[in-house]
Amino acid sequence: MALTPTKPIPLGFQPPAFSLLNVISEKKITYDDIRGEKGTLVMFICNHCPYVVHVIDELVSIGKEYMPKGIGMVAINSNDVEKYPADSPAKMIVFAKEKKFPFVYLYDKTQEVAKAYDAACTPDFNLFDRENKCVYRGQLDSSRPGNDTPVNGADLRRALDQVLRGKAVPEKQIPSTGCNIKWK
Repeated sequence: MALTPTKPIPLGFQPPAFSLLNVISEKKITYDDIRGEKGTLVMFICNHCPYVVHVIDELVSIGKEYMPKGIGMVAINSNDVEKYPADSPAKMIVFAKEKKFPFVYLYDKTQEVAKAYDAACTPDFNLFDRENKCVYRGQLDSSRPGNDTPVNGADLRRALDQVLRGKAVPEKQIPSTGCNIKWK
């Protein structure tokens, strides 16, 4: 596992379009399908990464809290499942059901969506405001496996609250860190 941060790219970009398989419904889902009225969170995660496993319950809590407020959410797995079978679509279904994901979990088989979003790690977050401008690419919070800091989603929650209020999200953001995306 290589500790990798989110890439520092300029904010303000529009969300790259996608059409990916929802592993549970077996239907293609697009950005427009999950777009929220007040904002949209696109997360790159996987099943096996210890950083994702460490925070997944908080991500589910955030989904349950913020989706009813008008935030669209989606989780995307872009890992190479041939080399990392723990991230296969069949295991994605088990993970999503076990954790009771309130958001859809999509499989990026070609890895083109991860590349389009400049995703680098799991978890990697892209928060878009109601005008579809990316306003946040930071961390969930300062908790990491083994650092004894509680997982509370503080950084992402602050950004989500600002988006809900229609206020600017500070541009100074601490990058998320986690396992690198497993490229083919």
